[in-house]
Amino acid sequence: MRDFSALLDSLSTGVLLFDAELRVIYMNSAAEALLSVSARKVLGMAVQGLLPEVPLQLSDGLNRALRTGQPLAEREVTLHGPNAEPLTIDCIITPTGEEISGAAVLLELVNVDRLHQIAREENMTTQQNMTGALLRGMAHEVKNPLGGIRGAAQLLERELSTEDEREYTRIIIGECDRLRKLIDRILLPDRAQHMQVLNLHEVLEHVRSLVQAEATGITVTRDYDPSVPDLFADRDQLIQAVLNVVRNAVYAVRDGGGIVLRTRVERQFTIGGRRHRLVARVDITDSGPGIQPEIADRIFYPMVSGRPDGAGLGLSITRTLIQRQGGMIAFESRPGKTTFSIWLPAGNHEQG
Repeated sequence: MRDFSALLDSLSTGVLLFDAELRVIYMNSAAEALLSVSARKVLGMAVQGLLPEVPLQLSDGLNRALRTGQPLAEREVTLHGPNAEPLTIDCIITPTGEEISGAAVLLELVNVDRLHQIAREENMTTQQNMTGALLRGMAHEVKNPLGGIRGAAQLLERELSTEDEREYTRIIIGECDRLRKLIDRILLPDRAQHMQVLNLHEVLEHVRSLVQAEATGITVTRDYDPSVPDLFADRDQLIQAVLNVVRNAVYAVRDGGGIVLRTRVERQFTIGGRRHRLVARVDITDSGPGIQPEIADRIFYPMVSGRPDGAGLGLSITRTLIQRQGGMIAFESRPGKTTFSIWLPAGNHEQG
């Protein structure tokens, strides 16, 4: 079994081996991550101990495979791991016979929720790339006449004799400047990157200090994993991306509540069709009312906002900035708990 451990740990599919009494004798890294439990703690544990609320269809399937010697599959099983929230998985159960010493049955776990998330991410990326290209094309076209309008307003201002009349030209100039700044934000992806090796927690602490200086009375709790390796990213763009999300969280809890910044390491994680050996995950959780269902599917699109005074560019820009670091962002929301999760490739210093 030792000869295959490194190979099995490279898989994104969770793999567990059980003996004839359905006690755990092996668990790969993907299964550890999926069930949020260490293999060292569960070796020798019965399946009921590993999964206290083991679904009847999975329990029956394991016993049937042992009894009949025939492989089988169970689709869309809901699991409740010891420390994890409910997740939907596909299970493939294979009796091993005498092929692996000490093992009677092999269980493969495929995270269906994760597969759906990848599909949603790919679809959203395609749609947002098309929308972004359209917006950038329109923005370039709008900037030229804006410059002309501003210049004409300045010339007109020189010809006006009274302060009241000049007030109107100043309004025109001010609105032209405001629109130009808005267009520059839409064109943000054109800006150059300055990639460097950086510590994720230093970035989060910088954001936390900024937010707590801006919003007194808001509690920001830290739950950092010290084992998160360094990243290779653009520090300023990463700060801006996280800051946009945290500021939204501050707005959500303005009437009371708290925010949690949480970091973890995940292994064999796929982002944009590319699998990474290690990724750093940042969870930004608030206890606010949640995202309105009617905008949830469009929350990362430009000009979509849940705030009456929002421009609807913050999360769109955030997603673009995260993608430029090779990462991805997603969210889960219900009343009382909204979590935005950011995944970033980690331990990839050689790219510098």
